Amino acid sequence: MARLDLLFRARRVVTDAGEAARSIGVRDGTIVAVEPLEADLAAAEVVRLGDDEVLLPGLVDSHVHVNDPGRTEWEGFASATRAAAAGGVTTIVDMPLNSVPPTTDAAALRVKRATARGQAYVDVGFWGGAVPGNLRELRGLHDAGVFGFKSFLLHSGVPEFPPLEPAELADALRELRAFDALMIVHAEDPHVIDHAPPARGASYRDFLRSRPRGAENLAVAHVIELARRTGCRVHILHLSSSDALPMIRSARDDGVRITVETCPHYLTFSAEEIAEGATPFKCCPPIREAANRESLWRGLADGTIDCVVSDHSPCTPELKRLDTGDFGLAWGGIASLQLGLPAVWTEARRRGHPLTDVARWMAGRPAQVAGLSGKGRIAPGHQADLCVFAPDETFVADQDRLHHRNPVTPYHGRTLAGVVRASWLRGERVDIDGPPRGRLLNRGEA
Repeated sequence: MARLDLLFRARRVVTDAGEAARSIGVRDGTIVAVEPLEADLAAAEVVRLGDDEVLLPGLVDSHVHVNDPGRTEWEGFASATRAAAAGGVTTIVDMPLNSVPPTTDAAALRVKRATARGQAYVDVGFWGGAVPGNLRELRGLHDAGVFGFKSFLLHSGVPEFPPLEPAELADALRELRAFDALMIVHAEDPHVIDHAPPARGASYRDFLRSRPRGAENLAVAHVIELARRTGCRVHILHLSSSDALPMIRSARDDGVRITVETCPHYLTFSAEEIAEGATPFKCCPPIREAANRESLWRGLADGTIDCVVSDHSPCTPELKRLDTGDFGLAWGGIASLQLGLPAVWTEARRRGHPLTDVARWMAGRPAQVAGLSGKGRIAPGHQADLCVFAPDETFVADQDRLHHRNPVTPYHGRTLAGVVRASWLRGERVDIDGPPRGRLLNRGEA
């Protein structure tokens, strides 16, 4: 083989075939060789991992709210992508809402890309939005390179991104089916929530009652039926109700094209441990009971849940109502982009899952769902996006040491296993103190 640009030699490398000692050869930012550890390969640069380190594929986080432009005080492309790189995430896909303007037409996408240009430390793709009145904009957004379209079935939390009524969702799915685009859905039924007790004050139990499992279950059933009727590909975002798992399995058996994600916080925390007034834990749908969490783990293990992504949705500390601890008034969103890998690994290894599972859930499958065919795996022909991970090293999460713009996270003070020691993007080590080298991606380019 001709001389390589870069060669990794590691006793532990995670590939689709499992974990083994391997040499990974890189040329022009692409993996060109996966060989035995001491294979006769020459390279301009050789990186030997320590015996306590594992080479993982760079993670793909397809659910990140960067909020830039418009709400940059919540988060921005520079801070979000630094946090991503520090957490082993080498590709993010940005959500279309919480920024102003929202990404609901091609002009707004151009604004979003212009804002991100020159600020990205990792690669960044973009979701489009499906909202009332923009049906005729969807094809233009698709042609402009978005990875798919996000919709809400209830109020999104921001006025500029309203929800779709059932008939509007059906129309949007029929439109997307015409060019085989993906619809990703925040699935909670507004009528169930409207009739639930409202969330007020510092009681997490009251907040949990305000977002019952039935709201998720009914909405997921509705999305399944419309996907069955229209033939459109659909993806359920941030599943928190394990009750929905049997109907998802049944729908797949019937040929419905549906994928599902959950998030680190649903796999880590339980409602029983959330203290009164602990608003950093507020998210929608909510963190549910420990028994529900364990059912989600079983759904992940059996493949019903495809992937684990952050739903990183930060805000300023003031919006979390830390002063009053009022769950009814606090912004619902969890900041975890930098901590997702150690959070999931901490819980996965307790349940006997190897790193190969974690890499599939957090790199391979998110890449497949988003259509990032050249990412998420250590394999010839894939981009050399890599993470050097020390799985047995522990640390205490400290919100003041995170690269997120605002230091608020429910992981603060929690002991986690696994430290990211380096991230590599297309064969170059990411230096979060240097110039950004991430690319802005169009659908089909990676």
